[in-house]
Amino acid sequence: MVEMLKQIAKETTDGIHNALNGELSREQTEKIEHLIQNAIIKALLEGQHRAVDAALLCPEADQDMAHKIATEIRRSNDVLIANLASLR
Repeated sequence: MVEMLKQIAKETTDGIHNALNGELSREQTEKIEHLIQNAIIKALLEGQHRAVDAALLCPEADQDMAHKIATEIRRSNDVLIANLASLR
């Protein structure tokens, strides 16, 4: 997952670089990659938060399963954040 996010950020940065006709320095390229990675992470986490909210809105009879699903989504978020933090 982490490598996929990094690849998306790199491809997007390369696209920006090409759109500007190669006018970015190495430092600018790294900053842009970092900004894109952060945007992707925020969007991904927002989607996962919405999934948790949706799971918790299910009928009362399914609440036990909904809480298990929500807990697993949160655990997955924590692992993703820990992996991304270790790369920086």
